[in-house]
Amino acid sequence: MLPAIDSKQLRAFVTLARTGSFTRTGRELHLSQSAISHSIKALEEDVRCRLLDRVGKSVILTQAGEQLLAHAKKIISEMELARQRLSELGKWGHGRLRIGASTTTCQYILPSVLREFKESFPQCVIQIEPGDTQIAIDLLHNNRIDLAVALEPRDQAQLEFRPLFTDELHFLVAPLHPWAQNGRADRREIIQQHFILYTRTSYLSDMIEEYFRRDAIVLPTSIELGNMEAIKELVKLGLGVSILAPWVAQKELAEGSLRAVPLGKRKLERRWGILLRKSQHLSLAQETFVGLCKAGAENFKNRNLEPRATAEC
Repeated sequence: MLPAIDSKQLRAFVTLARTGSFTRTGRELHLSQSAISHSIKALEEDVRCRLLDRVGKSVILTQAGEQLLAHAKKIISEMELARQRLSELGKWGHGRLRIGASTTTCQYILPSVLREFKESFPQCVIQIEPGDTQIAIDLLHNNRIDLAVALEPRDQAQLEFRPLFTDELHFLVAPLHPWAQNGRADRREIIQQHFILYTRTSYLSDMIEEYFRRDAIVLPTSIELGNMEAIKELVKLGLGVSILAPWVAQKELAEGSLRAVPLGKRKLERRWGILLRKSQHLSLAQETFVGLCKAGAENFKNRNLEPRATAEC
């Protein structure tokens, strides 16, 4: 590879091309005329081209000089932009926050957190990468996100998990389903149901499969979807039974278009939290986001996960 062109020489060349005078260039850059002359000579030797011609007390660019000038302006501009962006990172509220989160989390958990975050960091750019827990883990490992709101991973060797709240999965059924009428699920009838479940590649699917495997039950899946809203609509139509956390269907449970039924005496619980890389140094914005998530989780638990909400199921 060819050596990089000296940035000070480039700046002197761009300024000289604009002023057309060694004297004015030196005055503008706070350098002597001889220093500017030496810098341009060194640049010409470096690129092995004559870049300008002297015409009296002025200079004009050669064809090579005109070509270099076009590139040099872009380089100088990018350098100035980089310095500006780095400077902004040190200012209050500036910077970038990259978050990984599922669509359900974005809909039910993050809005209030992000609203408060923006009040403290109005100039911070927020980027949200959608995806379930495994996708968030991959994005963290590849440094494409800073934090993730996700389920507790099975393997935490290279990750740190900061707990937020725990929820419990239930059967979701239509109001006229026999389980809704009885208030409980008959274990003998489970394999006779048509199940509408979340995508098989998710942590949620793995947890459900492992839970029923302990009872030697294999759920007969008739429909598999990667969208919670679509799953709820199909269950409301009586096309099958699903397994989700009741807080995902809070509106439907309140209006009576869906009913939540416990899976059985043995609960199936999940832990939600903040995922980050081990030994990761968090910025002020990132630490603030984590703190807001913890505060938001407490409010979320009080509104959606308190005992009376489960008792209604």
